Amino acid sequence: MVKGIASGVGCSLVPSRLLATAPDPEGDGLSRASPQAAEVDPRAVLDFIDSTFANDLDLHSFMLYRKGNVVAEGWSWPYASHRPHMMHSLTKSVTATGVGLAMDEGYFSLDDSVLDFFPGEQPARLTANLKAMTVKDLLTMQSGHTVSVSGSVFRQIKTSWIDEFFKIPVTDQPGTHFLYSSALSFLLSAIVTRTTKETLRQYLESRLFKPLGITSLTWGSSPNGINSGGNGLTWKTVDSLKLGILHLNGGSWNGKQLISRRWVEEATRTQVSDAQYGYHWWQENAVNAFYAEGAFGQFSIVFPRHDAVLALTAGVQDGEALLKLVWDQFPGAFKGLSSDYRARTEDALAGRIENLRLLPEARATASPTAQEISGRTFVIEPNQDHVSQVSFNFSDGCMTFHQSDHRGDHTVHVGIGNWIESTTGITGNKLHHQYQSENMKVVASGHWWDENTFEMTWQFVESAWVDRLICRFYGDQLSIDRTTNANYASRVQPTLRGKAEKG
Repeated sequence: MVKGIASGVGCSLVPSRLLATAPDPEGDGLSRASPQAAEVDPRAVLDFIDSTFANDLDLHSFMLYRKGNVVAEGWSWPYASHRPHMMHSLTKSVTATGVGLAMDEGYFSLDDSVLDFFPGEQPARLTANLKAMTVKDLLTMQSGHTVSVSGSVFRQIKTSWIDEFFKIPVTDQPGTHFLYSSALSFLLSAIVTRTTKETLRQYLESRLFKPLGITSLTWGSSPNGINSGGNGLTWKTVDSLKLGILHLNGGSWNGKQLISRRWVEEATRTQVSDAQYGYHWWQENAVNAFYAEGAFGQFSIVFPRHDAVLALTAGVQDGEALLKLVWDQFPGAFKGLSSDYRARTEDALAGRIENLRLLPEARATASPTAQEISGRTFVIEPNQDHVSQVSFNFSDGCMTFHQSDHRGDHTVHVGIGNWIESTTGITGNKLHHQYQSENMKVVASGHWWDENTFEMTWQFVESAWVDRLICRFYGDQLSIDRTTNANYASRVQPTLRGKAEKG
């Protein structure tokens, strides 16, 4: 499906203030109120938004909850409230919730040996340190490993991830030092699956997702069908907010105790003092906050003393830079209205929110080169990304980019003078933290820098990523340079070079 998007419409960030006080205007089970009604200083919220853009940090969305209501919210165009967003390691806090529920139901305990859950997958040599590893050691990231494993590593492995876990040397005594690793979260997911006979996604459906009204989530799995645990969860911003609200309220939702208060208190307090880490939840003790964090700026931040939760999605290389801007304004925003508060301050916030957008106005440009190259196939020189050929098909207001590689044939529809939304499976895992999907929503536009240089922008609107491609044409020669905004590996794809086929 290809859908045109008016380039001048900043359909971003609809301020809840304009909704006045309403029980559930968005149909998500949450009521709305104005910042003033919840004693939130709108100037602080405005300053936070301004600071993100002043520091070139792409804020995709935010939702602020206080005293029982959502008081400010929004999505930077082309992001929107209905779109899900990849959450990366924020997933770990969801996994911890599943672990807590399974423990509440008596499936296992903190002190159980990890090995006991996997009698058929144990390595031939069992060291004393491996034998000593417990569920609690996994939850607190104190496994005894000295090698941290990213989800990007496991995603490339097509055999059992449980076997891969047990290949990691347990060099140190478990429980003695902190080392963050997604492998530990995966094994927690596997433990839930082994004991409950359900995947973590299935186990949480009736116990967490359905009561919270979370319906449109997806969660990646290992080759053996075990949810990844440390990452791979995609859901909406409001779902991250609900996760925070649930923990703010001690595991209670609409008067029903979904998870024990005792578990919530233990999970969200500091268990590892030198890391300010609980059971897959981080703490910021200086401001009495705890939070779930995912790569590239995904957050659910809870301020228990202030009865508040802030959920964010973003596309930034350094999530800590975004978090620092949060601490600059929160929880200070909850200390009451600024002395110079006027109605116009709230109006200024609404106006700023209403006009936020990530993508610039699309430029309508032209070049005679477009007609010369349109429909021609460029054969690409051998390259590490296995791209074999590309083509550019120009028509009125649109260019369709085709790429063939080891995964098959892919297209991206690119607006000329506008932005076009379509679905693509184009290869990009090396730039995208080793994530690869066949059905990615992308909003794209292109323009000519000069007669021979064409730039495309691809905003993958259910993730953190925006890619830019510079295509240079020299007679029948072509080069393509592709970069992305955020990645823990290289953000630059090696230059592709090719030559147009004759005929």
